[in-house]
Formats: sequence, structure tokens, C-alpha cells
Amino acid sequence: MVTKNQIKLIKSLHQKKYRKEHQLFIAEGVKVISELVKSSLVLQHIYCTEELDFGVPTSQLTLVSNDDLNKMSALSTTSNCLAIFKCANEQQVDYSDLIVALDDIRDPGNLGTIIRLCDWFGIKNIICTNETVDVYNPKVVQATMGSISRVNIVYGDLPTLILDGGEVPVYGTFMDGENIYQKNIVNHGIIVMGNEANGISKEIEELVTEKIAIPRYGNLQQTESLNVAMAASIVLSEFRRHNF
Repeated sequence: MVTKNQIKLIKSLHQKKYRKEHQLFIAEGVKVISELVKSSLVLQHIYCTEELDFGVPTSQLTLVSNDDLNKMSALSTTSNCLAIFKCANEQQVDYSDLIVALDDIRDPGNLGTIIRLCDWFGIKNIICTNETVDVYNPKVVQATMGSISRVNIVYGDLPTLILDGGEVPVYGTFMDGENIYQKNIVNHGIIVMGNEANGISKEIEELVTEKIAIPRYGNLQQTESLNVAMAASIVLSEFRRHNF
């Protein structure tokens, strides 16, 4: 049995200000919840429309109706389970390895995909502007497919966060940058990915020490740019391949 007050609290977590106030976030679906339950994140409760085994105490499980789960869900297509977890504490950034810096990424799907890519390529830290979409946005959590628990995401003043890295190289993706496939790149530093519409801001561009580009091929070359998550996958893959 779920109460009206519980439903009200869970629905409030659709909004950033209440996630911040309560330090809680929503995860939905068996795959995502199962991944997060196995992580260091602290589970508060799971609500299911059927008996499911997540390996947690029964005191943390509640059976609910489809109607109640629909009221709580932040997704357009509701799953059969929803969980509430405590937000993780930001950890200190380790600048000894590759770091991804996000300059005002606004699309939840893009952020979620980039987090998953960082997890895949063994990148433990992402630094973001305060204007970048909230990592605990339900759509971001869903897109990470559990990787949110394995990557440290830090928000703040991005120029300061970049300068905190000291003398590490700062790579930025630009249309007029040097061909990434021909550039001698090292396996540490900061890789900046820019806003979906405007790219890397002028303030951050001034901190970039190495401009790189993904070259276009074919005869027409009419595509203006790549989606930021697509570009991140190519760039991260090349960094890891080059230094394998």
C-alpha cells in the first residue's frame, strides 16, 4: 500500500529543486534498478506492480497498482517498478586520468549517453557547468542504464574546475580543429564537449590548449555537425585506441 503523501513526494522528485531539497532521485525499470541496487548508492524504497526479486529486504519493497505507479512515474511509458535512491555525494576530481568536461549540455538523453560512454571507456570523472542538465533528472538516470553509479559527476564553475587540473592538456572539439586521427594525443587531460546548439563557449575556449576535430568524409559534406553524444563516442574511442 502506498499513501497519497508518498505519491506526492515521489512526484515532486520529477523536479530538480525537490530532488535537491530531499537529496533523493527516481530510477525506473528492472535493469536500471538492479544495477543501482548492486552499487554503493543507498536504496530508500522500491515500488512494484508485481513480485520481483531485487535481493533487498521485504521492508524496502511495496506492491502498488498500475494506476499508482503511473502517478509516480516520470516516463511516458511506465515500467513495472520504480525505486527511490539517495543522491550520491560528489567526490574529489582525480585529474591524473582523462576527464570529460561538459559546457552547458541541456538534453537529458545526451548527458545520460555521455555518462554511459564514460563508464564504458573507463573515465571516472565528469565536470559540468551548473547550467548542464541535472544528473538526477529521471530521463538522464534512465539513459545511463546504471552507469550513473560508477561515474563521479561534479557541477560548478567550469573554468575553475578546469584550472584546478593544473598543467594538464585541455582538448576542445571544434570544426576547425586538428584532425583527431592525425593528432598525437596523450591518455590524460580534459576533453571539453560543448552545448548542443552553440558548441564550446568563448570563456571555455580560452582555456583550451588543443583544438581537435572529427573530419567529415564523402563528396557532399553538408552535415553541419554531429550530435554531442555521438561526437563524444568518437573522441573517447580515439583517445583510448591511440593510447591502448
